[in-house]
Amino acid sequence: MSKLIRVGLIGPGTIADQQLIPSLASVPGCVFWSVLSRSAERGAFFALKHQAMSPSPAHTDLAAFLSDPELDAVIIASPDKAHAAQIIAAAQAGKHVFVEKPIATNAADAVKAVAACAAASVKLAVGYHLRFHAGHLEVAKLVHSGSLGKLHHMHVRWTFRAEPSDWRASEEMGRWWSLGAVGTHAIDLVRWLMIPSCGEIEDVRCITTNSVYGGPHDESAVVAMRFASGATAQIVTSVLYRSPRVIEILGESGDIHCRGTLGAHGSGQISVSGKPLEYTPTSPYAGELENFITAVRTGAAVAVDGEHGLANVIVLDRTSTN
Repeated sequence: MSKLIRVGLIGPGTIADQQLIPSLASVPGCVFWSVLSRSAERGAFFALKHQAMSPSPAHTDLAAFLSDPELDAVIIASPDKAHAAQIIAAAQAGKHVFVEKPIATNAADAVKAVAACAAASVKLAVGYHLRFHAGHLEVAKLVHSGSLGKLHHMHVRWTFRAEPSDWRASEEMGRWWSLGAVGTHAIDLVRWLMIPSCGEIEDVRCITTNSVYGGPHDESAVVAMRFASGATAQIVTSVLYRSPRVIEILGESGDIHCRGTLGAHGSGQISVSGKPLEYTPTSPYAGELENFITAVRTGAAVAVDGEHGLANVIVLDRTSTN
């Protein structure tokens, strides 16, 4: 019988509580083992709520958490600025790593995190769950097979409301706000769908605003990209207003429109040149975690690895220098 993979969590916040750990419970061949929190009380509550299996499941010290010889892998769902250091520490302890996006808050730290996992021969997966949306997977097949002909443009708009109490608005915990929350997902979708036929991103231009709350990070952003082929892409993000969440992919012989597919749920409507695309919604979080656990168990490559995470941060870096 194959070894059961014991998975610990760093950062028992909302996304871990509502999506990651419940989804992990549906993945065969693994168990939720332990949790690291800044608060002993919160960690103990989280461990009890989600039935962590370790005899000593709650920790407040990173070194003690990672020193557990029974621990095989970690999910990092802490604030963005902690990611790189925690990835490196986990890799040096011999633990496989699944990290929420973005992998780091600058390219130099992302390079160090990727290198640490490679040096330790541990898996590094990055949490771009929208690649595991069942409808998006069908869209990718169509786009990559050339069904739309030559690609000319892609547009992603994802906005929502947030208050300045959001940790991503803090200088200490994050570097980007709307771009760190959802823009990084949009960049990943653009790279995933466009690069195979359009080549690498050659130019990035960005306009941001922080005029409402006046904090250090972007409240709204418009990012324009140009690929080697001459194709373009645009993403629009904001924490100031709600709008329909859309993906549009425009080619010389067809188009794809996704409405309401951006989010945690795995549903929404998709049309291909005006005709509905049928698919069965599934949990994209369960999909990405199953991919990670399978890679840990079998040695296979993860679908979204550290190099994808690094490339995303390089684009995010460029939005901060325009």
